[in-house]
Amino acid sequence: MNYYKISIINSPLGEFTYKAKKSIKFGTIVEIKVKNREVKGVVVNRCLEPEFITNDILDISEFYFSSKQLELAKFISAYYICSLGDSFGIMVPFINEISNQVCNDESATRHSELDSESNLILSKKQTDALSFLKQHKISLLFGDTGSGKTEIYMKYFESILASNKKSIFLMPEISLTPQIGIRLQNHFGDKIVMYHSKLTPKQKREALEKIRSGEAKIVAGPRSTLFLPIENLGLIVVDEEHDDSYKSSSRPRYNARDLAIYMGKIHNIPVILGSATPSLGSFVKFPYIRLKGGFFNSNREFIYERSAECLSPLILSSLKTTLDKKEQSIVFIPTRANFKHLICNDCGHHYECVFCSIGMSIHNKSNALKCHYCNYTQALPQVCSECGGDSLVSSRLGTAQAVKNISEEFEDAQVEQFDRDVITSATKLKKALKRFNDEETDILVGTQMLSKGHDYHGVTLAIILGMDNLLNMPHYASREKALSSLLQIAGRSGRKKNAKVLVQSFNEDFFNTYLDNYELFLEEEKEYRKGLYPPYKKLCRVLFSHKNGAKARESMEIMHNKLLSFNEIEIVGYGKCAIERISNKYRFEILLRADKSTKLIEAIRVSKDNLCEIDMDPIEFA
Repeated sequence: MNYYKISIINSPLGEFTYKAKKSIKFGTIVEIKVKNREVKGVVVNRCLEPEFITNDILDISEFYFSSKQLELAKFISAYYICSLGDSFGIMVPFINEISNQVCNDESATRHSELDSESNLILSKKQTDALSFLKQHKISLLFGDTGSGKTEIYMKYFESILASNKKSIFLMPEISLTPQIGIRLQNHFGDKIVMYHSKLTPKQKREALEKIRSGEAKIVAGPRSTLFLPIENLGLIVVDEEHDDSYKSSSRPRYNARDLAIYMGKIHNIPVILGSATPSLGSFVKFPYIRLKGGFFNSNREFIYERSAECLSPLILSSLKTTLDKKEQSIVFIPTRANFKHLICNDCGHHYECVFCSIGMSIHNKSNALKCHYCNYTQALPQVCSECGGDSLVSSRLGTAQAVKNISEEFEDAQVEQFDRDVITSATKLKKALKRFNDEETDILVGTQMLSKGHDYHGVTLAIILGMDNLLNMPHYASREKALSSLLQIAGRSGRKKNAKVLVQSFNEDFFNTYLDNYELFLEEEKEYRKGLYPPYKKLCRVLFSHKNGAKARESMEIMHNKLLSFNEIEIVGYGKCAIERISNKYRFEILLRADKSTKLIEAIRVSKDNLCEIDMDPIEFA
């Protein structure tokens, strides 16, 4: 009889011991019974016969995790302080290893023949950049918007294909960047597979079949792409590496950029990080090649308006001038819906979600107030629920309201909303972008979705609101996030003709200093962060949430007292979260800082309880 340690997939629990007559390879997915319920688990180790009675493994499946996936899962569990079961829960297993090998061998000849027909030609600057990237295991391609980063990636993919290896191309949100996907598919044809959450179940099955069989030589997608069953890996590219969407907001709270770097070490392959506005961490840690300028001969003129967030006369007149020239505009607003807040002018009552301590957003189209955290919705009130007054006012302009106001101002203009409230599928996104690039749409009003790598051909006016809100966030990286956002959005304009970028901000001096020199900003930001914040210090946020606020607070205080005994970690602060309640759960937190992550992990493992959730290297503090 053989005895094994089994980790239950998607379970926060530890490992359990089961027995089987057959010898089972580590990584194999099996079926077991836990409290009269059949679940799937992973064989992670062999053990001696225990003193207690053990149950049998019910079934041994044909699915398995490779040795490299096992190594990655163990790293995720150790570093992000979660169960192995949670780590396995984000991975897709292998199947039928023999047939995979046959397909790999068959496809090798076919692809090698196609590789020699490439018509992709790089410039001297791009060729030099590619040569630099090939000389380093981990490197940063620091290239301006429009400087040709994608062509460099594609040329590198060609060389990986020629060696009969496979590549992963990570993008922040592939469903939001269809144009890049189209370029890759036009060039590589059936050798590339796009994998993301917006695929139908059938499309996902077909994509997985191509990946498992070896037919897919390049797999492109968001952070989950790292966990697909890809053999013979030769390269990982992380495009827009600065983007926050690489960080998972649910357990395990991993960062795909960092895991890509770790995977590069496991597979002994190169990893490229690319961005026009790279994160300070990547800039400091890795060798980089600077790619300046772009393929666009046009110029951008930046104009600043010292004003609170609103559609001012200057903005409206700029839009009119652009419309009169029959040119296109984009308008960035950081808030969705009509307005962010509803307040009574008589008594000051502020409408918050009944389940979350956060202001609700006004959606006039559905005549409702909606919470963007838990999706709770209620009818839009006509009078104040506290004093009965009718002086209800709204604040913080949203995209829907901006579309309404602009459409009323310019009745003949075609104005479209471009955010998650409207763009709910990949199909809607493609159609919206096509309308804009076919010049059927005059003005596109949207949130951060505007900056996600889309190629807008004819934009001559970019209007950017809300930069001061980003700049004043209670976040150590607020300067970096604000400047990066401004440059990314401005970079969508001026691709065919000269463009104006109108920025509503009281901080012109800050933004102007670094507009043409993001490298200077990173060098100066280094000095600001040293000894306090990442990448020079490690941070960890410990979260406690429960419907009983007293229980959540008690759990936090018990862990806080235990952490006091660890001299090599600093308790930066603890108490209520900035948003105290979400989905009717009260939230508390402890923020920790240390020189090394190992010290944080050691202290947390000793001190944590079942109620807390660990966010290592947090990027969200609200």
